[in-house]
Order: sequence, then structure tokens, then C-alpha cells
Amino acid sequence: MANPKAPRVEMPLQNEHERIKNYSEVAIGYTAEMARVEADRCIQCKNPTCEQGCPARVPIKDFIALISQGDFVAAARKIKEQNSLPAVCGRVCPQEEQCEKTCVLIKKWQPVAIGRLERFVADYEREMVGVCPSPVPAPNGQKVAVVGAGPAGITVAGDLVKLGYKVTVFEALHVPGGVLMYGIPEFRLPKAVVQAEIDCLRAMGVEIVCNAIVGATVTVDELFEEGYDAVFLGTGAGLPKFMGIPGEGLNGVYSANEFLTRVNLMKAYQFPEFDTPIRAGQRVAVIGGGNTAMDGLRCARRLPGVKEVHSVYRRSRDEMPARKEEIEHAVEEGIIWHTLCNPLRIIDDGTGWVKGLECIEMELGEPDESGRRRPVEKKGSNFIIECDSVIMAIGQGPNPLIVRTTPGLETNRWNCVVASPDTGVTSREAVYAAGDLITGGTTVIQAIGQGKVAAAGIDEYLRKKRGVA
Repeated sequence: MANPKAPRVEMPLQNEHERIKNYSEVAIGYTAEMARVEADRCIQCKNPTCEQGCPARVPIKDFIALISQGDFVAAARKIKEQNSLPAVCGRVCPQEEQCEKTCVLIKKWQPVAIGRLERFVADYEREMVGVCPSPVPAPNGQKVAVVGAGPAGITVAGDLVKLGYKVTVFEALHVPGGVLMYGIPEFRLPKAVVQAEIDCLRAMGVEIVCNAIVGATVTVDELFEEGYDAVFLGTGAGLPKFMGIPGEGLNGVYSANEFLTRVNLMKAYQFPEFDTPIRAGQRVAVIGGGNTAMDGLRCARRLPGVKEVHSVYRRSRDEMPARKEEIEHAVEEGIIWHTLCNPLRIIDDGTGWVKGLECIEMELGEPDESGRRRPVEKKGSNFIIECDSVIMAIGQGPNPLIVRTTPGLETNRWNCVVASPDTGVTSREAVYAAGDLITGGTTVIQAIGQGKVAAAGIDEYLRKKRGVA
């Protein structure tokens, strides 16, 4: 019997004093008993509004019912009818702003912990029976090239191979996974979880070609010449943004992309066991207030030799766009906060390396176009944060390589590729796009939802091309 009044089952965590010494997952996960207790809070409402809050339209009500019945593997496979990455989304998606925000229980009590339940059943399936590939029909004779092995590309590849298409994924890096591998730290998303999903794709017949930079090693037009019937672009938003302040060219200044790639994908945190050095020094400053900034702060906190990590953000902590949970974890891990202040310049130690960050205090003025109050400088309030390295985590945009090498591909004023929200098709026939390439930085589940739209659009286009209703 449903028990919505019961307190929400909290996720067990590593102790904050221990976890800053390791890269093991911070959130330990539910036990089977905890999962069933939490699932029993769901009232199985006739109109599951939680599903409307999910960009991938996961059948949330149904998978939670299966958890209540103790059929955890069936629950995982129910999710995979709509989302092929539940172990990933259960860990990194902002459920509090999506499915859980629209849970009917939120009106009187706490919402059901949908994300934590999703993670539990996905982990249970992987650990108990293995991630089983879905059945694949006979080939239909058409080929699709997927550019980028991030969340959108993985989704498109998985959806299309299940429809009989021959799918080849072209990935620029040496391992597939995109931002799931290079951007999100191991302590939030273990790499083995991502690779299990990639292995499942391969088992279904998807070919993955790494170290292939589309736009350099091969162009989109050349892919068509090689016989592909459609091309999907899911190259993400990997072009870092900088502030344009003095000192950004100093040694010790990193973009968040470079820093996180070195730490996460190339395992700089295990240097010299892994041969990727990263010089952070004893004091690190991270500029920005989003999830990428939180990842930078928390990765830096765990690096050998680092004693202080400073967060620099021009608005208040309440206005940080990062997930509340990530901010809370950063607080627990001893991050030093400098809110309502803005960097002015990065200071040279005289040898070309960082020795400090000059900032100015801010106060909140009238709301800007985003609806948030605009930060305004307080004259004469300059101060210096002593630091040995600075990480810029103020956003990123699409890499222009694809656009430069694909004639006729329309972009908007942010240099994002323009694609139909209904089909994912771009201004080029048979070229589709989704994820951060069309939106800028967004969430994993939004990229998955857009990928599903694009996969359906590609299927509709190619079915017509081969004369199938």
C-alpha cells in the first residue's frame, strides 16, 4: 500500500572527510530494501505528471510499480523502453527541476526520489544479470553516420540500430562517451557505468570509430559520398569561453574543459601512475557557478598537494545554476566561497605563472533578461585571492569545425546549429542534430530527449526514401 506521508529515503553518502581523499562515488546508492520503501511512497496516480517533466518521457509510474513488486530487472528494462542510459541519468540529471518537480506529492510532502530509484534498478540489472542488449531486427539496407558518442549520439545510435539501420558512430576522442567520460568526475559518474552502456551498443551491432574528427579526418559531405543515407551531428559544446580579462594567457590558467578532461578522462589525479601531469599548486580558484564549476571545484579539492579551493561567482549562492545537491556536497568538502564578486585580472608572479586573482565585490541590481538580478560592481571594493591556478568554468559553445566544413548548415547567433524541434533536421537535407550542439550547455536527459526526436525524424525520412509507409 502506498505511503506518501513516509519520509523520503535519503541516499547514503561517503563521509566528507574521507571522500576528498579519493575518487570513489560520493553517493553510495540505495539497498533493495531502501528502494522498495521509497517506491512505496508513489501513489500511482492516474495522470502521472512526473512523466511530463521528463524530457525522455520515461514511464516513471510503471517502473516504480515494478520496484514495489520487487522486480528490479523488469523495472530497469521498462525505463530502457525510452531511455537507454538510466544508470547515467539516475546519477547526473537534475530530477529536482524535471520529473520530481512535477510529482504530485510535492504539493503536500516530499516528491518520490525518482532519480535515485532509476539509478538503483539500472545498477541492479548491470550487477546481477549484466546489461542485456535489445533485440535487433534484420538490416533494412540503410546506413546512418552518428558524429559524436555523447548522450545524444548514443541515444540516436541505440534507437536506430533497433530499427534495422546500420549505424557507425564517429568519436573524436580515444574513448566513446563524450561529456560523460571527459567532463563528469568519477565520484559523480563512474566510467565503468558509462562503458557498460557503450558495450551494450556494440553488442547490438553499432560500430564505434574513435580518434575520428569529422570536419578534419572526414567531412559530412564525404560521409554521404561513402554511402551513408543520413548523418546525425551530436558533437556537443566543447569550445571553452573566457572572460577576456588580463592574465588569461598565463601558465596555470585552465578552461574547465581542459582541466576536467585531464583529470577525468586522462586520470591526472593518478599521476605519475597515469602519464598526464596537471599543475594546480596549493591554491586553486574556479570561476563560475554551474555544474561544471562544481565539478572543477570538487576535482581540484581531491588533487594531491591542493590545500585551498576557492569558488568565485558574481551572484549569490542562492542564484547559482548548479544543482543544489552539488553545491551542498562542495560545501561539505570545504570549498571557500567568494560570492557576489567578479574577477578583474589574473596576476603574474613575474615568471609567467599565476600568483593571484584580483576581484571586485558586487551587489545585485535590477533583473536582467534571464530574470535574475544583474550584478553591479561596488566601487573601490577590489581584493586579491592568492592562488596558483585558475579554472574558467563560465560556459562553453559548439566547436565551429563542423559548421566550417559543412556548407549550408545554418547556425544562430550563439553559433549553435539550427535544428527542427519536431524532427531534429537541420538546414541540410538528411543532416540531423541534437544536444549541446543545438542548445549550448544543457542536461544529459535533455540531450537524450532531443536525440530520440532526431532518431524518429531520421527514421521517418529514410522510410519514405525506401518507400515504406
